[in-house]
Amino acid sequence: MDRELREIREARDVGYQALRSLRNAEELLESAGNWGIFDMIGGGMFSSMIKHSKIDKANAEMEQARYDLENFQRELKDVYVNFSEELRVDISGFLSITDMFMDNIFSDWAVQSRIREAQSNLKTLIRRVQDILNDLDRIEGQG
Repeated sequence: MDRELREIREARDVGYQALRSLRNAEELLESAGNWGIFDMIGGGMFSSMIKHSKIDKANAEMEQARYDLENFQRELKDVYVNFSEELRVDISGFLSITDMFMDNIFSDWAVQSRIREAQSNLKTLIRRVQDILNDLDRIEGQG
């Protein structure tokens, strides 16, 4: 029983780290999206640079989240022997080079679309990780 509780706690700790990384990426994408809207209404090169800086930071955070999620999955297999769900964060490019050199409404709109898609994917993944963490909390409380 003590070993099971230890495995649950380890999985929870790693899961909460993954959740923090996912939420940080989500926050950075939100900021990038806001700068993207400003860019689309005439913000110019300065707003494009800030937007892409936020995107780069979000990509770095998503890379951290991917690492954290891999660890979480390993820990979950210690708790749930048959755990086979794949928790992945999709890190796809945001057309930043095209947007910077072809700063027009079409490239800005394409980048905004990619940001919204990434935000949607992150929200879904955050909900799934939170659901798993809630299950682990419940199991630990019963132990």
